[in-house]
Amino acid sequence: MEFNHIPVLLNETIEGLNIKENGIYADGTAGGGGHSSEILKHLTTGKLISIDRDPDAIQTLTKRFCKNENSIIIKGNFADIAELLKQRGVGRLDGVMLDIGVSSHQLDTAERGFSFHEDAPLDMRMSQSGTTAADLVNSLPFEELRRIIYTYGEEKFADSIAKGIVKAREEKKIETTLQLAEIIKQNVPQKVRREGHPARKTFQAIRIAVNDELGALNKGLDGAFEMLGSGGRLAVITFHSLEDRIVKQKMASWCKGCTCPKDFPVCVCGNKPKAKLITRKPICANGTELELNPRARSAKLRICEKI
Repeated sequence: MEFNHIPVLLNETIEGLNIKENGIYADGTAGGGGHSSEILKHLTTGKLISIDRDPDAIQTLTKRFCKNENSIIIKGNFADIAELLKQRGVGRLDGVMLDIGVSSHQLDTAERGFSFHEDAPLDMRMSQSGTTAADLVNSLPFEELRRIIYTYGEEKFADSIAKGIVKAREEKKIETTLQLAEIIKQNVPQKVRREGHPARKTFQAIRIAVNDELGALNKGLDGAFEMLGSGGRLAVITFHSLEDRIVKQKMASWCKGCTCPKDFPVCVCGNKPKAKLITRKPICANGTELELNPRARSAKLRICEKI
């Protein structure tokens, strides 16, 4: 199956990684290989490890890079990047890139159940294994559903949507994307229905929960930073505020030095910065890219360098 995905902020990411031709790099969310392909073009004797949890992505990457001696492909979750690389004897990296969130292929392949535009089984699993979205919406108690929709979807009508889901599943099991989308639509004000599809935030929230995306991001960032050598760079692309906040705070913590109270005459904590920011503010897509790929409109790129 062809895994089509237009790489977002491609030039900015490649430039930010400051690639050395003999360096060792990792693309922790390789997808269809858009960013990986560009990194490989800059390598001569170096290596690129492309990681993805989606079997469709692994199939596409294997086919695409089968003749490239600089390419190594690993099926796994980028949350486990440190373990995956150590198991294979990979030492320090010169750079890591992460493109967080759902891919165009996953959204556009109706049967994967990510989209509320077409009817399909309510799935949403990036790895195509484990608990499905249908499992969650049909089994979670009201309070947990409300929390997920409110926290991960930043949906102010989470309470009424969660109540609507619980009521609907008592009458009939919720099994498809359009079933869920209609339940959401019926449980938000009329005004909200006219402002864009009312299911967008709830679908995002459930997808994040199904794939433990924020937990994976937290763990993956720590693992990626651990594997970087001195001078190695970490480039992370996010698509919504929850992800960007985690990346921003994590990078800020690595860049922070002394944590002693300001009124201490001398430092006693001994903490020193572990990284420096390459991007003080996130890099966003320019007008030209947005015309070619509207899905890049919410993308933000942050880069830091390990000291």
